[in-house]
Amino acid sequence: MQVTEKRYYSPEEYLALEEVADYKSEYIDGEIVPMAGGSTNHNQIAGNFYAELSFAFKKLDYRVFMSDVRLWIPRRCIYTYPDVMVVAGEPDYYNNRTDTITNPRVIIEVLSPSTQGYDRSKKFEAYRTIPTFEEYLLLDQTRIYIEHFSKTDNKRWSFCDYDESEEAIALSSVSFEISRVDIYNKVNFEQVDAETAPDTREV
Repeated sequence: MQVTEKRYYSPEEYLALEEVADYKSEYIDGEIVPMAGGSTNHNQIAGNFYAELSFAFKKLDYRVFMSDVRLWIPRRCIYTYPDVMVVAGEPDYYNNRTDTITNPRVIIEVLSPSTQGYDRSKKFEAYRTIPTFEEYLLLDQTRIYIEHFSKTDNKRWSFCDYDESEEAIALSSVSFEISRVDIYNKVNFEQVDAETAPDTREV
């Protein structure tokens, strides 16, 4: 039985490949992991949250980015593409690359069937090594359900979950509130999720 040797890449090799790739991939400590394609529900939810944040912060000193902007996590040697990020003040660009930042305050991920375990565990663990990171929201795309983590002290986080009974969600690290109706506007829970790619990342 032939054993295929796993290939490891340097961060520089990954960035060079990513610039010419037809699809986005994450970089996890030497491994390049293709990202699963998003469903229309996934895109709608992320877009709804991004639009509400952008409007609320139009005249405030915050920046809101969607998944085309990459995040570098130096303590875990990870490049990734969060669905939505909020930066307080100016973005801190890694190596002067305007496509890669290092200083999000809020990160929002829409859960996908193939990556939800990773998003809740190892990915959240990596995010917590970012000094500016204070708030994490995980949005279910198959039902109205949101997991909300807020930093309360060094290495201490609080947790809340929201379902159909809650009318709105207020962030703690920035002055912002959003209704569940606005988050899930135009989302069709009856549609079949087309994501079937297996998750190769460790949970």
